[in-house]
Amino acid sequence: MKRRTADIEYEQTLLSRYTIAQHRAEDGLDRSVYLLMSRINGQGPMSIGELSVAFRLDVSTVQRQTTVALREGLLERILDPAGSAARKLTLSDLGRARLTAAREHSVDALERILAEFEVDTVFHLAALLSTRSEFTPTTAHQVNVEGTLNLL
Repeated sequence: MKRRTADIEYEQTLLSRYTIAQHRAEDGLDRSVYLLMSRINGQGPMSIGELSVAFRLDVSTVQRQTTVALREGLLERILDPAGSAARKLTLSDLGRARLTAAREHSVDALERILAEFEVDTVFHLAALLSTRSEFTPTTAHQVNVEGTLNLL
């Protein structure tokens, strides 16, 4: 089992070269900022605490990462739409545009790689990855039922 896990880690590392890691210099989005923005884009406005839980990171780490995105105008602080006193973070118009451009690069790269596989295999891979990538079983189920970014 350990050898298979090492194989998966190696393949995931290679695959990531063709997605967000490859395009960082072109679009100027740091990997951590890209991941934060992707999560906020998918879930809607989130607080620092919610992001901390979602990514299983210390609050201070998330604070540092969001400060960069706020300074660059990629994120905005807003009042909580649910009425809580906590401020939430949402994508700015610039952030939405930059995230869309970065995601298009990543999706194009993955489409080239996955083009040689059967559709069922790609769907199965997406379902397996989403169940392990989500922190909560409810979110993982929702991703598998409703799709990742409406792609499944």
